[in-house]
Amino acid sequence: MAKHQQNQRVKERFRNQLLRYTESFNEAVATDGGDWVVKGFIDVAKNIYTISADTKVISKIMEILLFPKLCEFAEEHGYKMVLSKEQNFYPDISFVDAKDHKFAVDIKSTYRKGRNTVNGMTLGAFTGHFRNRKSTKNTMFAYDDYVGHFVLGVIYSRANEGSEENKIYKLKDLKSITSVIKDFTFFKTWRKCF
Repeated sequence: MAKHQQNQRVKERFRNQLLRYTESFNEAVATDGGDWVVKGFIDVAKNIYTISADTKVISKIMEILLFPKLCEFAEEHGYKMVLSKEQNFYPDISFVDAKDHKFAVDIKSTYRKGRNTVNGMTLGAFTGHFRNRKSTKNTMFAYDDYVGHFVLGVIYSRANEGSEENKIYKLKDLKSITSVIKDFTFFKTWRKCF
């Protein structure tokens, strides 16, 4: 029972640290006006190719934008970061403290469908490692090796669909490009493991 209580305290400490730190995540992804800082992809000729509101593209770019903030979080709190070695591995990032406590953090995003509804969000199938918690198939460490499992979620609004998709701009026009998403809400939750 003592180890379980200690793990609960360690998990709660990590959760609280992450909760406090996520307050700064908006500055990594949004302008002061709430628009996405990403306007498109740029080539060597300084052409900017706008992107679609495709959830897979947005999700990957969101991970890239949040990565420096997560590195700062790890450094500030003394965690080592272990990145997923494959795209379909769980979790996106493992944080490991000095006593080898491991924390799984998966980054998930979805868009608002209405004022009080969002599109579905996959939080994991758990068909393998959740049932066989000692397995390391498609996971960085065995599921059972983690003290806590956390989801860092991002909910956003789509801009007027199709308004800026598949257009090419010059660098001088950067400020006039409408972002495809805006109005971000970050949420943090953890998976309860029974």
